[in-house]
Amino acid sequence: MAEPLTPALRAVSDAVLAVAAERSVEEVLQRLVDSARELADARYAALGLPDGDGGFSQFLTSGMSDELIESLGPLPRQHGMLGAMFDSSDPYRTADMHEHPRFRGWWPRGHPDMRSFLGVPIVARDEVIGAFYLTEKIGAADFSDTDQELIELLAAHAAIAITNARLNERSRELSTLSERNRLALELHDAVSQRLFSLVLTAEAAGELLDRDQNAAREQVEKLKLLAQQALDELRSLIFELRPADLERDGLCGALRKHVEVLRRLQPGAGEIDLEVDAEIEGDPARDRELLRIAQEALQNALRHAQARHVHVRLSRQNGYLLLEVADDGVGFDPDAPELRARRLGLTSMEERAERIGARLAIESERGRGTAVKLEAPIG
Repeated sequence: MAEPLTPALRAVSDAVLAVAAERSVEEVLQRLVDSARELADARYAALGLPDGDGGFSQFLTSGMSDELIESLGPLPRQHGMLGAMFDSSDPYRTADMHEHPRFRGWWPRGHPDMRSFLGVPIVARDEVIGAFYLTEKIGAADFSDTDQELIELLAAHAAIAITNARLNERSRELSTLSERNRLALELHDAVSQRLFSLVLTAEAAGELLDRDQNAAREQVEKLKLLAQQALDELRSLIFELRPADLERDGLCGALRKHVEVLRRLQPGAGEIDLEVDAEIEGDPARDRELLRIAQEALQNALRHAQARHVHVRLSRQNGYLLLEVADDGVGFDPDAPELRARRLGLTSMEERAERIGARLAIESERGRGTAVKLEAPIG
């Protein structure tokens, strides 16, 4: 049987697990610096990432009030003890930092005086990518060997956590860029075609004005219809560039807001009923894909199926999250290759469902509407 963790090692384990659940680099850093201060019983702690130009790209603190931090001005530079931690991958510990040759002998106005000091570089692939700074050991004149070992252990995990957080942010940026490129292509294809039709119809109406006024009026009416369709296309695509905030609103809230906006932007489209279960727990990766599938299905129902009524249901049942978007529109053949390639985004929905291990079924028949049904495992 494995020996139980000591309180100190359990604290490190808890800190690492908590860091693994965070998403952004800033959230990761703040969790790390708070954990370091608690582990070493320090009054103050900081974590800095160098910017490659003698300063810090990020510098987070723990133990200082917001008012004190604001009064100290902009981010510090890599001077004195702050910069010393980037000269070597070895930790440094002292009972009085004033005695270190790199100590500058002064603090910014309002900065608390600090004596005991423990500095531990954060190293990834033989490169110092950051450093922990801990000062003012509580209840003792100096930090101990145990304190240093704990912070070194945390620094090893911090290097992995920071690298992963950066990779995750980069991945999200690339996903956003890919999505914007897709929307730009759709905007170009859909709206350009509408505007080209507008130009041709306007030219035809101009030529008919002197010869056949009734035919000219028909062309003008067609102009009005095409202009309204182009406006609807623009509104819909612009909204997709500003999606609901999943992190803030959750999946149910984001889906509700999307439906509300569709009702407002497309008042002449079909009626949308929405039924959601407010008890659904959030899962960012899953919810992002589910929201996009729901948006794609709603767009198909309103824009292509000419549905008079659309029902959207999101619920949980027997360990699964169930999403259904059903309409009474014109229907289509889900296996028709020309429809799949041209406009309905069926392949995109299938790929998104596959990424989250969900089962997707698209049931449709000409003249009898369409139902998009998805089952995603919870947890």
